[in-house]
Amino acid sequence: METFDLLVIGSGPGGQRAAIQAAKLGKRAAVIERREIVGGVTAHTGTIPSKTLREAVLYLCGWREKGIYGRSHRVKADITAEDLLERLHITVRHEIEIIQHQLSRNGVRVISGLARFLDPHTVQVTSATGQTAEYHAHHVVIATGTVPHRPANIPFDEETIIDSDGLLHIRKVPRSMVVIGAGVIGVEYATIFSALDARITLVDARNTILDFVDADIVDEFRHDLQSRGIQLRLGEDVQSVEKCPDGKVLTTLKSGKKIRSDLLMAASGRMGATADLDLARAGLAADDRGRLTVEPTYQTAVPHIYAVGDVIGFPALASTSAEQGRLAACHAFAASTDSSPEHFPLGIYAVPEISIVGKTENQLRKEGIAYETGVARLRETARGQIQGVQEGLLKLLFDLKDHKLLGAHIVGEGATELIHIGQAVMAHGGTLEYFVGAVFNYPTFAEAYKIAALDAWNRVRA
Repeated sequence: METFDLLVIGSGPGGQRAAIQAAKLGKRAAVIERREIVGGVTAHTGTIPSKTLREAVLYLCGWREKGIYGRSHRVKADITAEDLLERLHITVRHEIEIIQHQLSRNGVRVISGLARFLDPHTVQVTSATGQTAEYHAHHVVIATGTVPHRPANIPFDEETIIDSDGLLHIRKVPRSMVVIGAGVIGVEYATIFSALDARITLVDARNTILDFVDADIVDEFRHDLQSRGIQLRLGEDVQSVEKCPDGKVLTTLKSGKKIRSDLLMAASGRMGATADLDLARAGLAADDRGRLTVEPTYQTAVPHIYAVGDVIGFPALASTSAEQGRLAACHAFAASTDSSPEHFPLGIYAVPEISIVGKTENQLRKEGIAYETGVARLRETARGQIQGVQEGLLKLLFDLKDHKLLGAHIVGEGATELIHIGQAVMAHGGTLEYFVGAVFNYPTFAEAYKIAALDAWNRVRA
């Protein structure tokens, strides 16, 4: 039986980074992957495919130039599913090659097959041909990711009634679409297909969307969705979904509303991919969504077994998952780290993008922290005028006592890039005065930081 210092189950960002970090610390590490190809959900059905699809849509429909040339502007008149998926497949192949190279270069062993615990230190792997092998590990990292949750009242047919994974295999671009679930995935895909002029209805039993995002950012975002004709059916439960004789999908809400569409996508949350692990043999148990509970060190109830990434729940992003994997490996082998989870940025790749770092106004009020805000609209910048940007908002939160930056929140084009300025300043204890005195390239969207800071300065000095 082979022995490893660290055995990682799952080869997504969290698993990759954990194994590579262990290898860099001189430890013997291996990754077990149930698919024939590494990459996990991020490479195959999640982050890379969905963001590539987004870019393909925005390019082909001329989205970024509509503010200049008008809403009818398009790069390609008739956009097909093949147009969208071609770029996706190329990008995924390239990303997988990079992952394979990184694991190989760092000496990480890749084991193909389905993993299950035999005991807290022993994992059995069953290959695609049915052969089994057992491996002993001093430390284990569970990074199995998630799979879409499929509500029992939705008759999935993998053609016109699908989950978010199925969206990557559509045969034609829908003219109308119902999205059930207004979480990150649902909002991203709803806005992406809205950019293709599909008639979108977004349904959620909750009365709000993206509760973890600052309220002003959500308000700006909702205004943009509604101006594009996206129907928000919030506080609505789905009673039934059926396929009509003409191929359309009929969605009936409990309120009595009926919605006909070409396509229905369910984005009703995700389930931790832990069902096949035999967790009980390792002394562990998952919750009703298959997720594992961890300590701040990412240790589970069994100290030498760690869990990272989507399988532990929010924020369930590729970037945060990767850092969780690295931190778990560092903790396992007593290596020091200087990472601060409170400074992890969150990105939502909707159209437009949303990105946040630090505290929201609601959190600051609950914590009793005195603060002041500064706001800038992206259209106020010269770059915004040049690019014809109509929407977009940057909001900064500063401590009233020492003027330190407490939070940065952005909705608009390039938000997931712009957020890193706020992240860096916050991580180094930067203040309002830094932004007031800073010089940003002109014209850039980054200028919005100075505009927002001056807005806050006027209030602080009042």
